[in-house]
Amino acid sequence: MARASTRRPPSNCPVCSSRLALTRLSCPSCETELSGAFAQCEFCVLSDEERDVLRVFLASRGNMKELERHLGVSYPTARARFDGLLTKLGIERGPVPPGADRVQLMEQVARGEIDIDEALRRLETREG
Repeated sequence: MARASTRRPPSNCPVCSSRLALTRLSCPSCETELSGAFAQCEFCVLSDEERDVLRVFLASRGNMKELERHLGVSYPTARARFDGLLTKLGIERGPVPPGADRVQLMEQVARGEIDIDEALRRLETREG
């Protein structure tokens, strides 16, 4: 389900990179303007792709296998993307299931992103 891309305001200041504050709203119909300190939408920090991932996850009622199919990636990769989305939203994740790191490393080797020696080094670092 593709949605038309809309322009979004920047979230960070182009000068100092601090988070911008929402201080003005306007009505395009009657030209009324409101100014003040307004709360921002917590999902506004997400990119269009991340919003799509969240939309598919919610539409499938939290079915990670459905998310995996939608993204066209393996289950651990879909899970990692979803975990990244949670982190970006400031939602704490539960403990990582045992063996999840190993599966991700094996997938990286299979995709040619890292070689076997690098995967073994990473495993030794995590376990040792």
